[in-house]
Amino acid sequence: MDKQKIIAELNKHKKLPHLDYRLKEKTESFTNTLFYTLFDVNTPVSENLTILEQEFSLLMDMACWDSHKPCSTVWENYIQKLPGILEKLNLDAEAILNCDPASLSIQEIYMAYPGFYAIAIYRLAHELYKQGFPLVPRLMTEYAHRQTGVDINPGAQIGKSFFIDHATGVVIGETALIHDNVKIYQGVTLGALYVAKNLQKVKRHPTIMSNVTIYANATILGGETVIGENSVIGGNAWLTASVPPNSTVFHTPEIKIKTTSNV
Repeated sequence: MDKQKIIAELNKHKKLPHLDYRLKEKTESFTNTLFYTLFDVNTPVSENLTILEQEFSLLMDMACWDSHKPCSTVWENYIQKLPGILEKLNLDAEAILNCDPASLSIQEIYMAYPGFYAIAIYRLAHELYKQGFPLVPRLMTEYAHRQTGVDINPGAQIGKSFFIDHATGVVIGETALIHDNVKIYQGVTLGALYVAKNLQKVKRHPTIMSNVTIYANATILGGETVIGENSVIGGNAWLTASVPPNSTVFHTPEIKIKTTSNV
């Protein structure tokens, strides 16, 4: 075995100069610190903000490859958004408590509900995404995805009092627009009809208006698809066209009873 030849071949094919997996690990650490800073009663806010700034500075050094981008101002802008993000997350937690009869306390929502955790990391990532700093937010939401089964692209726009029940299998695409007081259940997909690369800057994912409920395993596709306010989308429904306000959409299963002749 010519070890040096193998090493040379491997180095030749390692073509991405910025592919540093420490960024992934450090982003996960930053995400944990951020979550604890906002919610944990034993975590001092003042001390942790200093720690977060240091961790974020390291992320900047690793991820800000373009010298023309003003990465030095990202943290200053971001920290000003944290009180507003926390206010929204408290509304999300209250919505879950009020909507889910299985919830026993507000503390349970914050500590044990994967839907709340996924929403929290999405909201924290979304503010970074809006500042034109996409990779770290994507790593943050992917970290939450791995833990909860909920895949929310940080580019999605989600209003107040959002509720994801049971969480697993939910997919919300980059250009999805969700208004206030929306409830969705496990397995829901808000996706695109087409995935051609030239549609990157086009709205590809649906708009969900306020007070809509989308039940388990429903699939809603397309950037021009709008689900009108106060509508209910039943489980397993498949939609690629808009629905007017105050509608109920449901999937009708076909039931066949086994008999001796068709068994």
